[in-house]
Amino acid sequence: MTSQLSIIIVARNEAINIAECVRSARFAEQVIVLDSGSTDGTADLARAEGAQVQVTDWPGYGPQVNRGIDMAGGDWIFSLDADERISPELAAEIRIAIERADVNGFRVPRTSMYCGHFIRHSGWSPDYTWRLVRRGKGRFTEHFLHAHLQVEGATGTLKQPIVHYSYRTLEDVLEKLNRYSSANARDMTTAGRTGSLGRAVAHGLWAFIRTYVLRLGFLDGRWGFMLAVSNAEGTYYRYLKLWLAQQGAAPGLSSPP
Repeated sequence: MTSQLSIIIVARNEAINIAECVRSARFAEQVIVLDSGSTDGTADLARAEGAQVQVTDWPGYGPQVNRGIDMAGGDWIFSLDADERISPELAAEIRIAIERADVNGFRVPRTSMYCGHFIRHSGWSPDYTWRLVRRGKGRFTEHFLHAHLQVEGATGTLKQPIVHYSYRTLEDVLEKLNRYSSANARDMTTAGRTGSLGRAVAHGLWAFIRTYVLRLGFLDGRWGFMLAVSNAEGTYYRYLKLWLAQQGAAPGLSSPP
């Protein structure tokens, strides 16, 4: 008997992305979109493409995807972000993968966009991420932002990448830098981490060196340099917001991303 696949998409105000995202997922038997209060027509656009839409609050990324896992009816579940696409080649590989009886989950490479250019190095390609899991054999961690899938038992790796339209413009970079650094600081606060101005500077500098030198960002040319600076800024602000929160000076830290 052929295995059934459910694809889960979490979204909020993703009108620019959601239609193409759902179209790329329609090879699956079920596509579920969990919409956390969009005001731009995201839910209607998803329904028009054939997705099953559930309007919810926003408990954080990990808890939200786990809601989708609980709703899914397929034998296998794939988690997809609204700014990501599944190519026909990856869809075909997923179909083959879910017929395997010896593996419970798969990680998938991902290629991502920065200011309109796909990055080939800098730690962004291949950027392996755990996304495909057999029903009952895995869930996402409860992190507010960077939750990840934990799989029980044997795992494998797919070859075809997810296409990630992560940062189309510089405005996207700046908006997400602020939003993600707040959410990361929230996760670090929950984990009992401590911050300081010195740690913010040191971690930011290390993020630049790791991206541009150790992960060969210089091979991406000017785009690699720009990305390394963005990573340094995001890391600096993450630790700075953590420190300020601990000083009682970051009242907006608990706001959802």
